[in-house]
Amino acid sequence: MAAAASIFAAVPRAPPVAVFKLTADFREDADSRKVNLGVGAYRTDEGQPWVLPVVRKVEQMIAGDGKLNHEYLPILGLPEFRANASRIALGDDSPAIKENRIGSVQSLGGTGALRIGAEFLRRWYNGTNNTATPVYVSSPTWENHNSVFLDAGFKDIRTYHYWDAAKRGLDLQGLLDDMEKAPEFSIFILHACAHNPTGTDPTPDQWKQIAAVMKRRFLFPFFDSAYQGFASGSLDKDAWAVRYFVSEGFELFCAQSFSKNFGLYNERVGNLTVVGKDADNVQRVLSQMEKIVRTTWSNPPSQGARIVATTLTSPQLFAEWKDNVKTMADRVLLMRSELRSRLESLGTPGTWNHITDQIGMFSFTGLNPKQVEYMIKEKHIYLMASGRINMCGLTTKNLDYVAKSIHEAVTKIQ
Repeated sequence: MAAAASIFAAVPRAPPVAVFKLTADFREDADSRKVNLGVGAYRTDEGQPWVLPVVRKVEQMIAGDGKLNHEYLPILGLPEFRANASRIALGDDSPAIKENRIGSVQSLGGTGALRIGAEFLRRWYNGTNNTATPVYVSSPTWENHNSVFLDAGFKDIRTYHYWDAAKRGLDLQGLLDDMEKAPEFSIFILHACAHNPTGTDPTPDQWKQIAAVMKRRFLFPFFDSAYQGFASGSLDKDAWAVRYFVSEGFELFCAQSFSKNFGLYNERVGNLTVVGKDADNVQRVLSQMEKIVRTTWSNPPSQGARIVATTLTSPQLFAEWKDNVKTMADRVLLMRSELRSRLESLGTPGTWNHITDQIGMFSFTGLNPKQVEYMIKEKHIYLMASGRINMCGLTTKNLDYVAKSIHEAVTKIQ
């Protein structure tokens, strides 16, 4: 009797996640010159992961605290983490905090915050069990934005203009035009700072223009804040856009990640901040989000949340953390300056001011797919097909090699 076919026989193999496939290819490469500019994590000048000194200190404090246990947290998460995560996003003097019209949900990283927000919006925003409201993401954007909202049940994912390839900067007019044309109550995913993948952010004046159109067109802002403090070195500067929208009376969501600014990549520490018109509206929203969390991960983990909460509630630890974050931000800014300087010294065709005009971990180099292929195959320098590089992958030891390789790719490959 022939063996029965597997019940999984018809399951197709999904394509690998691009950034993790790139890292796997890098690890298998035996060439001594190899450089990984694709990884989405901070690296020291020695090319190593960095555990923030303040995190090391707090971990030891937690380990030595005999009063702590492993009981379940509340479904919505550790209260002191949620409150203080929202506080650094919105600011100590936030009118929304003072008026008690904010709430939050501890999540599994920034992705978890996006997913809980997306699930809620699909169920309760602009009509119950809503799948037809357009969700707009920037072109380009972090690829998971599309997947999260599709998997949450939204059927109409659209793009809005963002990157102007010709001038290697923000296409503000295209963005505003798309917002003007968007149906009322459309959802717009906005990068709070350090836009991924371009590294190009609107200026405060441009954010004001964006907010004015969104208010007039009744568009819902859903901020993704993955790099607060990490982008410029200033928590306040990196939260400017979110705080401005709150000051303008918007109801909004803000997904926060503490992977980058605390270096807690594998602890999955995130928070979804909800700003509403009043306390009653916010509490009803949270009651529904609690039901979503219950069937998603049921209860969040405590370790990463305790690290963040302990740090944010101690003035001394908070100051130390801000200094650690600035150390990371300053290294990224230095690598931007050094790479631009080398490319200009080499006389590399094109303009390279966008390298220093951009902000945050990533830079959109402007390299085309053929040039990227040349960099990977001939130079063993790994970067995304879009031309995005992680500035933290650059070090004082590989800067010259990377700059000369970019020069060669741009010169030889059109």
